[in-house]
Amino acid sequence: MTSLTLISPRGYCAGVDRAIETVEQALRDQGAPIYVRGEIVHNRHVVDGLAAKGAVFVDDPDEVPVGATIVLSAHGSSPDIYRRCRERDLRVIDATCPLVSKVHAEVRRYAKRGATVLLVGHTNHDEVIGTRGEAPDHVIVVENAEQARTVEVPDPSNVALATQTTLSLDDMSEIITILRRRFPELYEPASSDICYATQNRQDAVKATVTAGAELVLVVGSQNSSNSLRLVEVARARGADAHLIDDVSELDPGWLREGQSISLTAGASAPESLVIGVAERLEELGWVRGGSAVPSDEGITFALPPEVRGTQRAHSRT
Repeated sequence: MTSLTLISPRGYCAGVDRAIETVEQALRDQGAPIYVRGEIVHNRHVVDGLAAKGAVFVDDPDEVPVGATIVLSAHGSSPDIYRRCRERDLRVIDATCPLVSKVHAEVRRYAKRGATVLLVGHTNHDEVIGTRGEAPDHVIVVENAEQARTVEVPDPSNVALATQTTLSLDDMSEIITILRRRFPELYEPASSDICYATQNRQDAVKATVTAGAELVLVVGSQNSSNSLRLVEVARARGADAHLIDDVSELDPGWLREGQSISLTAGASAPESLVIGVAERLEELGWVRGGSAVPSDEGITFALPPEVRGTQRAHSRT
């Protein structure tokens, strides 16, 4: 039988769900336009959908009219962004994922000790840019194992570790092993900076490949770090794997009769896109199995206080 397995957990994490609901609630409360700095989450369909409802996405607070409302994205923002918002008297609604906020707090704490913070992540990713901005004179970004082997710090006895939340656990493990060896007194966070959703989705991909999946399809946008990592995890374990934004990017050349396919989604991809791919594969002869429930992780984050009260009021009407 030609099988299609829907992997769980997949799709929206609590931080993404919170960020999207924050923008939607602000639009309900205040009406359009609501300004959003950067992509609220890294998914083209989500951004386009919110734009159609009246969200205006900007790169810089200077693009926002004085006194207007701005939502800061889930990826986190540097102190400089908050300062510039204050200068324009903007009403800030902070949709930063609480797990990203945790990393920001760690960096501030380490920097106050005078430590050099080695931030493992991708230099140009929005999350890393925001985190580095907490203490730019103290943070050095480490992107790979080679950089971990060669990075130089002012005081090797006063070095701390922080990581981007959406990394591949396997890649991060190698880098951290090198840093621990080079800096035996390395300060580390009490709990991993890798978010629960990233870890759970990567573990689920590993399990499906171990169970025999030959092709893993990941629904997500190209600028979604956690989605790209899911593809890497599948390929590292011997499966063919591809990242697709939606069903229009499904390439028939990847498919062959009798092939075992598993389907998942990055943490910012809507479930509707997953179902679109699944239905197309069913039309082509694959029999759908796996979990109809995208995620049952039992984790939710409260909305920012600026919209939390109005959410309760709307829920009672």
